[in-house]
Amino acid sequence: MTAIRSPFLAALAFPLALALSACGSATEETGNLEGEPIAEVPAPEGQQWSDVVTVTDADGYLLGNPDAPIKVLEFASLTCPACAAFAQNGADQLKEEYVDTGRVSFELRNQIHGPHDLMLAQLVRCGADETYHPLSDQVWKNLQTVLGPVFEREEQFSQALALPEDQRFVAAADVVGFYDFFAARGISEDQARSCLADFSAMTTIAENSTRQSNELGVTGTPTFFINGQKQDAVNSWQALEPLLQRAGAR
Repeated sequence: MTAIRSPFLAALAFPLALALSACGSATEETGNLEGEPIAEVPAPEGQQWSDVVTVTDADGYLLGNPDAPIKVLEFASLTCPACAAFAQNGADQLKEEYVDTGRVSFELRNQIHGPHDLMLAQLVRCGADETYHPLSDQVWKNLQTVLGPVFEREEQFSQALALPEDQRFVAAADVVGFYDFFAARGISEDQARSCLADFSAMTTIAENSTRQSNELGVTGTPTFFINGQKQDAVNSWQALEPLLQRAGAR
């Protein structure tokens, strides 16, 4: 095993039964976010800021004004129920009431909690950049439907992952019904198969997850940062919104 493979193989080896245990964060808030009220920033003509997506150097998908004075970063797992709860109960409010004002940007990065999580992280990247956030939200809003077959067919799923590199994820997605789920949301089966055959791209996602998590001290999901300050006490919209207002989004 070479050093470049180790983070990727660690993601593959993550037991499915333990994948959900990485959800949740610590209990201490850090950083002082007091700020004066910030004026709204007009979006480009004919657009809303929530239509604007920028892929960052860290392979995050930033929604909204790239120069927004308040920058929210979420590390999230596509298999995490707490992340799903945020997507269901707070993501729309964040986008409509804060991102669309131009005051706040929202960057989403994947933390990988297992091979099925890695496959989903690749599949939400299969379309245009603008589809990354909507597809991620669709996974979270249908999480039980998406994950049910993974655990029900764990033996077949594991057998598929033992296939050669260019076949394993293509076959595993067939076992658990990912193709049908994404085809219903605009990603054709041929498109999805091509994405999952790209072993190099998936290695990069896994390595980014490991490296960035280690560098930034991200031990669970969801983990939020506001203007670079880690907010360990925050894992819900009810906790996040007051911090945005204190920082000036009011």
